[in-house]
Amino acid sequence: MRILIVGASGLIGSATAARLSAEGHEVVGLGRRPAAPGLMKTAHVRLDVAGATDPGTWDTHLRGVDAVVNCAGVLQDGPGNSTSGVHDRGISALFRACERLGVRRVVHLSAVGVDRETPTEFSRSKLAGDQALMALDLDWVILRPSVVVGRAAYGGSALLRGLASLSFMPVVPDTAPLQIVHLDDVVDAIALCVRPGAPARVALDVVGPRQMAFDDVVRLLRTWMRWPPARTFRVPSWMAGLAYRLGDVAALLGWQPPIRSTARREMVRGATGDPSHLAAITGRPPRDVEHSLAAEPASVQERWFARLYLLKPLVFGMFALFWITTGVVSLGPGWERGIELVMEGGTGRTLAVLAVLSGGLADIVIGAAIAFRRTARLGLYAALLISFAYAIIGTILVPRLWFDPLGPMLKIGPIMVFNLVALAIHEDR
Repeated sequence: MRILIVGASGLIGSATAARLSAEGHEVVGLGRRPAAPGLMKTAHVRLDVAGATDPGTWDTHLRGVDAVVNCAGVLQDGPGNSTSGVHDRGISALFRACERLGVRRVVHLSAVGVDRETPTEFSRSKLAGDQALMALDLDWVILRPSVVVGRAAYGGSALLRGLASLSFMPVVPDTAPLQIVHLDDVVDAIALCVRPGAPARVALDVVGPRQMAFDDVVRLLRTWMRWPPARTFRVPSWMAGLAYRLGDVAALLGWQPPIRSTARREMVRGATGDPSHLAAITGRPPRDVEHSLAAEPASVQERWFARLYLLKPLVFGMFALFWITTGVVSLGPGWERGIELVMEGGTGRTLAVLAVLSGGLADIVIGAAIAFRRTARLGLYAALLISFAYAIIGTILVPRLWFDPLGPMLKIGPIMVFNLVALAIHEDR
């Protein structure tokens, strides 16, 4: 079959593309930021689902397609992200195009519990997309997974790993039970439902076999990564609220943290469902995540990722603040001192003023670029280059700074290494 996977670069989408490609299907992956195919023989198409609200936009991508799998999703509205656009308006246009062009088999991933409660725009738009699909004359299947855990991690599953790496066990307030599901169960369900003749016009919960408290899931992942038990720490409501608000601020800068106000309200609702209907179709019960994780022991890569995950926002936040602050200091209280240092190398005051002014402004621009996700990589490369330039210019003009007890020149090396670390962990998926 020729299968179009929408959202093919995500956690579920990429795993689904790999499975279907390995089974011999011709897979076309579509997404706003399509990933390189790697070892898979998968074609990739760039398209922003939120903007594709005209059914005609999808005609080219549906030509010759036998089935569609929709894995696209965003957590919260923000710059470049629209929950209604991705979950409802854009994807509804795709469904209508499928009906018009005769692409009957559509497997659509929603979210568990949206048929019972919709406390956020995330769940409301998910339900709207479900209803739009159910109203059409298609062989549709709606899969509603819970929190997905597997070898790979992104979003909520990555957050769980990051929390598991802490030396204390955070007990987050206002969290309802979860029925975490293994990624392989989700992919198995998609691979089954995409086939011609598979059950159609059904909505199925894709959940694990047992309910667990949020902190029990964190504890399970900590054990999987072979870390000793940690003491519990009950996170105060004000601290949790601050974390969610900081996540919203990061989202305004283009980042995609799983800790945002939408997540807070969804966690109160929980993520539970009934696995029996899907089990009846597949002929087997869902995997117990604990047993599945035990079958693939965590390696040092998982341990590194877990420890770095919560450090990443600190790395980028601190680095952006560092560059902006140095620029402000250069243009403010350090203005005259900076001019004196440049003039110490034999330059005139006019040239020294221009050097300090341009350097301070460059630092602020670099810091701002690092703060925004879209420009962060460019800002990091610029920071690397300007640090190297500062080392050369400082050596030429004021070589004595290499022997200054505060080490202003010696600190450039560690800053550049810190810069390389930020570049190494910049990618989200």
